[in-house]
Amino acid sequence: MIKFENLSLKFGDRKILEDFNLHVAEGEKVLLSAPSGSGKSTILKLLLGFVPPDSGKIVVNGFEINKKNISQVRNSISYVSQDVELKREKVSPLLEEIFSYKGNLDKNLDESKLSDLMKVFELDQSVLQKNIKELSGGERQRLGIIICIMLDRSIWLLDEITSALETSLKDKVIDYILDSKKTVLVVSHDMQWEKSGRMRVVML
Repeated sequence: MIKFENLSLKFGDRKILEDFNLHVAEGEKVLLSAPSGSGKSTILKLLLGFVPPDSGKIVVNGFEINKKNISQVRNSISYVSQDVELKREKVSPLLEEIFSYKGNLDKNLDESKLSDLMKVFELDQSVLQKNIKELSGGERQRLGIIICIMLDRSIWLLDEITSALETSLKDKVIDYILDSKKTVLVVSHDMQWEKSGRMRVVML
């Protein structure tokens, strides 16, 4: 499904990765664990093609990532970051816009599923009429997770997505994600992910 093979990367004189190898099977859940600044988030950016490696290769679904196929690869990935950077506009029209993008035209903005997911993750329906800038960090994170779920892509890249959530909500999010059939790479300092005992932990 995903293969990082002999990957090396430096920023200036600083080594971020050296001969990094990781194979992730379809449907597997992997937690990338290391101190801050060790390259965890960079691995996700490499997979998205935002940062090119100095050497080595990344293979997704049998395709080695390059300039020609990176759009195709990205269309198989949902990425949720800690800050969930979204346009500063009302949530409802923003969702409609996201599902109108060329890469999402085969997806359906199912209002019933949206409502169900908002209940699962304890988001009030009034959030849909709010501007993104009015939402708390935890609300933005849950909204990002819901968008990720609804886009229904095969690979989820999740970067510190529970950092602003209370413990009970973290457990709900973690259980939902680990119960999914998706291939998931998680970057997080939250111990709940590892305590679940349901993930492969990769130390960097």
